[in-house]
Amino acid sequence: MNIPSKSSAIDVEMHGNFVGGREIEAGNGELLDVCNPATGDVIARIPNSTSADIDHAMKSARAAFESREWGGMDIRARSRLVNRLADAFEANLESLYRLETLNNGRPLNETRAQLSRLPDFFRYFAGLALSRRDAVIPVEGSYLNYTLRTPIGVVANCTPFNHPLMIMCKSLAAVLASGCTTVVKPSEYTPLTTLKLAQIFTEAGLPPGVFNIVLGLGQNAGRMLSEHPDINKLVLTGGTEAGRIAGGAAAKVFAHQTMELGGKTPVIVFADYDIDQAVNYAAFGAFIGAGQTCVCASRHIVQASIYEEFVEKLKAKTQSIRIGDPFDPATQLGPVISARQRDRVLSYSQYGRDDGARLVTGGVAAHVPGHDGGFFVAPTVFADVKSDMRIFQEEVFGPFTSVTPFTDEADALQLANNSPFGLAAAVRTRDVGRAHRVASAVKAGIVWINDHHRLDPASPWGGVDDSGIGRECGTESFDDHFNTKSVMVATHDQPFDWYRDTATQRRLN
Repeated sequence: MNIPSKSSAIDVEMHGNFVGGREIEAGNGELLDVCNPATGDVIARIPNSTSADIDHAMKSARAAFESREWGGMDIRARSRLVNRLADAFEANLESLYRLETLNNGRPLNETRAQLSRLPDFFRYFAGLALSRRDAVIPVEGSYLNYTLRTPIGVVANCTPFNHPLMIMCKSLAAVLASGCTTVVKPSEYTPLTTLKLAQIFTEAGLPPGVFNIVLGLGQNAGRMLSEHPDINKLVLTGGTEAGRIAGGAAAKVFAHQTMELGGKTPVIVFADYDIDQAVNYAAFGAFIGAGQTCVCASRHIVQASIYEEFVEKLKAKTQSIRIGDPFDPATQLGPVISARQRDRVLSYSQYGRDDGARLVTGGVAAHVPGHDGGFFVAPTVFADVKSDMRIFQEEVFGPFTSVTPFTDEADALQLANNSPFGLAAAVRTRDVGRAHRVASAVKAGIVWINDHHRLDPASPWGGVDDSGIGRECGTESFDDHFNTKSVMVATHDQPFDWYRDTATQRRLN
């Protein structure tokens, strides 16, 4: 694909599924448009995969898993290969930055900052593969008990549109380092960098069938993939309801599951924290990626003594954000992914007004000259938001945040935990004891103290309650790609005959 230096129209490319190391035709003739969200232009067309397409990809993954070339590969050879893939990824970063910006509309500066971290995910998991040790377990009697871990098999991975490569790589790095294989179903909105990475990895030496891609709608291809009887693990990042449906289907075949679902991140700002720094973090947390992230700083819970000053300063900061062409280096906020998502964000602006919240700024579509077909939304702030309002309770998934006052620490925690979600939370305070108390008490799988939106390949990532199950990244993710086998060896040489010596036996197990 010829990637432009600005969000102009380009030739429409046709893509198929990626199976067995190459793109192949798929679907029954139905094609889905892939658009540039900054212009609304169609940039590619993809198939809506059928059950036969899903089955073909799963068979390819299973064959690769059982093959001598991949399944029989030595651990050190596999680690070297995964490091080589990281090098190939890094060598192609410039084209991947631009393709991702074209396909999902994030400003190029954001995309570059995010994607440049991803090769290290593969290097980290390659290191875990080398350092992995199985356990020897002390047990009663003259026995040696040890464990063996074997790769679980085929991992089905359904990825979202907001961070196409980053979220996929969090799973893919562990899959490859552990010796599993995968079938990835990227969002129908943003499949292009996933297809490109599969091509890069194949050219770098990844055996055919290890990394397969099926394209199509989530309710179609994603559903069929999650309910396929041959999956051993399901990884899904998406909405909570999608997680319930897919998780229920995967549970029927007892597949392992890791799901990062919805979020409604509370950010608790205490009066002892520098207010200008708090506002800077608020804007970053709420509007990075056009707010299309499950850990978006969507609920600011601010101590009453600094509340009005915080609101006014956040208003000024928000109004200074430059909305524009994602390829323009000066742009700080790009479009949301689609007209449907734009309309959803705007509908929540109306809910906020209807419920009596105070609109501080935004709440409307944004106009970008030369991009009349783009899906831009002005960054939006509501104040005086109460905990029973929809904009406090429901995930908006756009450049949208709310501000609510609190009186004391207990009140702040009650507000923060008044949510069905539990993915991430943030605390702003200079009181060390308070920071740790709140981090311990807030309902979340991830907590940032005096920061936001940070992750590392070594740090576990995931939520609780309606925000999902399992963890990506860290040893937690790596370990969940194995089945554990316990081996018990008798080291004594004592004669044994239960049925002759039953009366003298001291134990049965």
